[in-house]
Amino acid sequence: MSRTRKLTWLLALYFVQGLPFGFQASALPIYLREQGISLRAIGWASLLALPWLAKVIWAPAVDALHHTGLGRRRSWILPMQLALALTCLGLAFTQELAPLLILVFAANLFAATMDIAVDGLAVSLLREEELGLGNTAQVVGFKLGMLTGGGLLVAVSDTIGWNGLFLAMAGVIMAVFAYTAFEREPAAASERAPEDGAANGDGDVPVFRVIAGLLRRRSVWTLLAVVGTYKLGESFADSMFRPFLTDRGYGAEQIGLWLGTWGMVFSLAGSVAGGVLASRVGLREALAFTAAVRCLPLAGQLMLALDAELGANVVIGVTCAEHFFGGALTTAMFAFMMSRVDPRIGGTHFTLLASVEVLGKLPVGPLAGELAHRSGYVPVFAVAVALSVLYLPLLVLVRRRPAAPR
Repeated sequence: MSRTRKLTWLLALYFVQGLPFGFQASALPIYLREQGISLRAIGWASLLALPWLAKVIWAPAVDALHHTGLGRRRSWILPMQLALALTCLGLAFTQELAPLLILVFAANLFAATMDIAVDGLAVSLLREEELGLGNTAQVVGFKLGMLTGGGLLVAVSDTIGWNGLFLAMAGVIMAVFAYTAFEREPAAASERAPEDGAANGDGDVPVFRVIAGLLRRRSVWTLLAVVGTYKLGESFADSMFRPFLTDRGYGAEQIGLWLGTWGMVFSLAGSVAGGVLASRVGLREALAFTAAVRCLPLAGQLMLALDAELGANVVIGVTCAEHFFGGALTTAMFAFMMSRVDPRIGGTHFTLLASVEVLGKLPVGPLAGELAHRSGYVPVFAVAVALSVLYLPLLVLVRRRPAAPR
């Protein structure tokens, strides 16, 4: 399979996964606030993304079980795409709160399970020299999906309506389903060998034994700490920034355009910039630099909360900067994670790292909601800045790629 064909397929698959996540992250908080839902409840609604954290529990099953005729990864990708499209059809015909939240949770469940298989597919498809481009396809594809599901479709929702929003989403998913149905998964395992030189890739691998061996290494625990805390501050602020703008009097279309569309465009640009930076200065250096500059727009959000006179132009500038530097940091981190994956258990290992990455973002929503409910927005953004600054010394512990185990 050619490099262009691989990257196009991966880009399309990650795009589909970003659609429901983009709706929940960008559009759902605005919808809930407009319905009079409390800040506390909006904070707790972030737990609808729990499958992205818990997917590590069933990742070994996704790695192990498959239908030979469909292929190891397509056996999961195709059913999850179909289930996701059906969920979007259900969302198109309900706006009642309880069914809406249940269906959003189901969409996250199907997309997260698909993600396990797609990550494993990426590890099997990509050669060593293709990892950088593959990581770009992963991050950019997912963010384009978020841009579409949480920005573009929401921005035109007044024209196409609630039904049209989710029918369009289902149509896009089914188009990628058809693409995947006609694509062929390579039977051969990845050409990349694991660090210890053992047989790689898609054979009969003792998943839990390999993971147990990895967890006995101190460098792995350091990696988990760095991955799990790198976006604590950013996520703390993000969970309340949209309700903050709503309470400042900005409408759903404005917020959707600024955060879901312009913000995501800058996030995509930042993702590309982060990849270029990592290739030029090294992964550790790119991580340190992007984590440091990411603190600046968070300080800008705090400034907005402190000064009610600051208008739309400042909001747009802060939003674009936050998305640009956050995107650069995400690409640097995911490239670093990918460089540490053992290809023998590609789907499970990357899912483990990705679940830890989500763990650093998911629980802070309820905490931020509680703090905003009790004390207002200023303490929320102040805590976000403090957490991001305090993260920087942790990067000193990041070392070069660990030596192969003996």
